[in-house]
Amino acid sequence: MPKTMQEALLHHRGNYLVRRLHLPPGEATRWHRDPFHRVTIILSGDIVDVEYRDGSKIERFEVTAGEAHGQEPTDRAHRAVNPGEQVYEEITIFFLDRPDAVPQPDA
Repeated sequence: MPKTMQEALLHHRGNYLVRRLHLPPGEATRWHRDPFHRVTIILSGDIVDVEYRDGSKIERFEVTAGEAHGQEPTDRAHRAVNPGEQVYEEITIFFLDRPDAVPQPDA
């Protein structure tokens, strides 16, 4: 299994993009924004933190494989961090506004 954060494009057709995220313990995603609606399905993991670039309080989420969550767009710069003991993996379906849109632009 990879020991660093990895994102894999699984499918992209028109305004729909499907991505798999692999986040080992202690790793973080890059700082980004989420300008589009999306649905995330948890594949593995126990805890994931969301850190905000503006220094706001960290949000901690206990997760279980098989959970699915719909998420609203946000321009707030943030990143996910895996403070847990298990690899965190998710599949996310992004509902883009145009086929060439970037689903999670850098922040």
